[in-house]
Amino acid sequence: MNEHVNLERRPEPLTRPVLIAGFTGWNDAAEAASLAVSTAGEEWGAGRFGGFDGEAFFDYQTIRPQIKLIEGVTRTVEWPENVLSATTADPLEGGHGAILLSGPEPSFRWKTFCGAVVDLARELDVSLVVTLGALLADVPHSRPTSVAANAQDPALVEGLKLSASRYEGPTGITGVLHRYCAEEGLPAVSLWASVPHYLPSVPSAPAALALLQNLQTLLGGALDTSRLERTSRDYQTQVSAAVAQDSDLASYVRMLEERHDSQAEGQTRDLPSGDDLVDELERFLREKGEEE
Repeated sequence: MNEHVNLERRPEPLTRPVLIAGFTGWNDAAEAASLAVSTAGEEWGAGRFGGFDGEAFFDYQTIRPQIKLIEGVTRTVEWPENVLSATTADPLEGGHGAILLSGPEPSFRWKTFCGAVVDLARELDVSLVVTLGALLADVPHSRPTSVAANAQDPALVEGLKLSASRYEGPTGITGVLHRYCAEEGLPAVSLWASVPHYLPSVPSAPAALALLQNLQTLLGGALDTSRLERTSRDYQTQVSAAVAQDSDLASYVRMLEERHDSQAEGQTRDLPSGDDLVDELERFLREKGEEE
């Protein structure tokens, strides 16, 4: 076992399990990815069996340890870490089990971290790695959440009807882990949900639900998402009510809706570009700040 992996126990033997990874931080717009992973863990009854050595991967001045009280008396320190949990049964299609990796995005030594994940996956006979992420995009909250699924392995792209990513630009640990697994010969798929960029701090139940629905389509098996569906409906109702109270923001969202609907219908009407929409939102926020 890799020196950076601390096993508290051996998970029960699983049949060619799938490793599902999601991290808080840069890769987790509106907490969608981390919420999806935690929901899957709860619904599948996954139990903790270990974690990664936080001392090797975290800057404690950036991600600080937390002081906690036990029964109101004893003080203890909770250290940032990436947690490993596993199902006790095989809930996925074809009789596969699931191993979940969650926690903050590591601060440094990403290659070492990804190498430790690959070593663990091989030790536990993992058949596929699925990374979950969420990014801010110029999309309206009032339309279904878009999820991009991609893989680098040509066989996976064809067999699972995915796409090969053509993204170029900055990435986080989710993107690095996905690519590292592919380079090390471990099949990997990446799912990314698009979150409205005017709601960066509001936990997005719809985006988390969309990730889980796509995960279920990819892997099969049973996953009860009814609770998250109710939370998603509440999210839509509350956000729509808040947007309706501000005419400028409501106008901006209507522009996003028009562009979304036009693209969905294959229309070619002239609509504001993404940069134009961002400029409009920034102007709106500046004016609101000056008024306040």
